[in-house]
Amino acid sequence: MLSKQRLFSDRAREQAGIHMVRMPVVAGRFYEGEVKLLNERIKNCFLKGLGPGRLPEGDFGTSRFLRAVISPHAGYVYSGMPAAHSYLRIYEDGKPEHIIILGPNHYGTGSRVAVCNDNWETPLGTVRYDTELGSAIVDANEHATNDCVAHSSEHSIEVQLPFLQYIFGEDFSFVPISIRDPTYDVCASLGQTIAQIADEMDILIIASSDFTHFEPAESAKMKDNQAMEYLEFLDAKGFIEFVRGHRVSICGAGPIATAMVYAKKRGATQFNVLKYTNSGDVTGNYNDVVAYVAAEIL
Repeated sequence: MLSKQRLFSDRAREQAGIHMVRMPVVAGRFYEGEVKLLNERIKNCFLKGLGPGRLPEGDFGTSRFLRAVISPHAGYVYSGMPAAHSYLRIYEDGKPEHIIILGPNHYGTGSRVAVCNDNWETPLGTVRYDTELGSAIVDANEHATNDCVAHSSEHSIEVQLPFLQYIFGEDFSFVPISIRDPTYDVCASLGQTIAQIADEMDILIIASSDFTHFEPAESAKMKDNQAMEYLEFLDAKGFIEFVRGHRVSICGAGPIATAMVYAKKRGATQFNVLKYTNSGDVTGNYNDVVAYVAAEIL
């Protein structure tokens, strides 16, 4: 539990517009730590192999039909190409006014719904914290608190930022939310809160998740397809219950369910898989894979 002094300090910083900087923790490991090499890696994620085969070039789209996307969060050599499918869709759909990245809490530290009210650094520069949206979420949701401790070692949100910087440059801000408690009630509460705030704001959610871990490719695909059947019916509760009940190792089930609740409340009617791959597509070892999904909800 955060102390009253810490809570006051966070609130005072917010009101004064002062933000600390969360430094990258997986640069040089999950993705290149040097600007030129990182830009080249992301470019190749779009153009080569399992990527979409084209770059996010020209004018942004203007439709803004997208409510949410799913994007994987492993090392770019494994998950960067499927992730590029989601970011190309974001670019072509149109630039949102506000962006939320939901990630799982792999380490179990910090609060159950942790909103980090820091700016975030990557090798491509500093991404600003969206104070307006972040403060609205913390004020309106009983589970959400300002807490950057939960994010201190976490990679699931960090690895999304260089892709956003590649497509949007410096002209965007975001709200990072780490979900430690992926129960349906918590996810539904957070999704509904964001949906209500979206009455006054244009919000896109990026749900950061890998899918089945460390199984043969065939069994991973079978489990993932069964789980995604619930998403095709926009059934966030059924998805969470299936994942938990069958112990499917989809690490970002909470972020996905939250994004689905939000999107459905905002009128979404479709869930479409943009790309499904696994680590074996890169390594050649299909006996022990991690699966990756890029998908859209609109």
